[in-house]
Amino acid sequence: MGETWGVLAAVLSSALGGTSIGATRFLVGAIDPLAIGSFRFGIGVLLLLPLALSGLRNWPPRRDWPAVAGLGLLFFAAFPILFNASLMSTTAARGALALSTLPLLTMVVGAALGSEPLTARKTSGVLITILGVSMALLSGLATAPPGAWRGDLLMVAAALCMALYSIWSKPFIRRSGPIPFTTLAMAAGAAVLISASLVHGSFTPVADFGPPQWFGAIYLGAFGAALTFYLWAFALERTTPTRVAISVTVNPIAASLVGAVLLGEPLRWNLIAGIVTVFVGIWIATTQPRVTRSEAVAAPDVR
Repeated sequence: MGETWGVLAAVLSSALGGTSIGATRFLVGAIDPLAIGSFRFGIGVLLLLPLALSGLRNWPPRRDWPAVAGLGLLFFAAFPILFNASLMSTTAARGALALSTLPLLTMVVGAALGSEPLTARKTSGVLITILGVSMALLSGLATAPPGAWRGDLLMVAAALCMALYSIWSKPFIRRSGPIPFTTLAMAAGAAVLISASLVHGSFTPVADFGPPQWFGAIYLGAFGAALTFYLWAFALERTTPTRVAISVTVNPIAASLVGAVLLGEPLRWNLIAGIVTVFVGIWIATTQPRVTRSEAVAAPDVR
């Protein structure tokens, strides 16, 4: 059941991340990406901090602080900067497809670092989910601006940051728990983004914020940061990095569904086919074939 809850938490985390794209797109017209990241992770830290401090026994030990802060800079500073820079050069569809390489990168890097073995079943599931994302984004992949490949590479670099974070954070999450770890890591990233925003004057337009802009910022902080990344750490505590990372393929699916519901964008056949294919791939990669009792005793654990 621990594995199952981990996979479900990862899928919910990625789905919330997909809905956050709509809030981000809304705020882009009011403030720049640095300020958006500052609000998202700054509010997220403020919401998580009371929960983290309520269990002082589980706060990361001092010897872990430099490593946890480094992971926070990797995921909550480098990742959003690369992500936003990518979308300045490529389309949202191509960016989403490039980001969907995350489970493949996680699987390969995890195998190279010796943290998780490669299996034929997981590899097949990962490749099927990437195919599903490609199908869902079929119409958006047809066009691309000049030099879009630069943006695609930046998004793959962002995915690599996320893969390394997922692999390297597991032992720290086990020692301190998902909420304290996420709070400390997110605080490190938020501090860098807020400092950069102050230097660049990114908060100046906030004076003109109305209720819709504040609602978007608070939504990003509460659901797009605090809940999303708590669930991600919760999942990493209970299952393998690849099984967590494969859920990121739900992100563009959720974003497309939000666009269909809120923006009136049509639901085409390729989106429906892509959704089905993605979930088939997730099922293959996150489950094990049934074996007999004698096989279970004789076979090693290859998860």
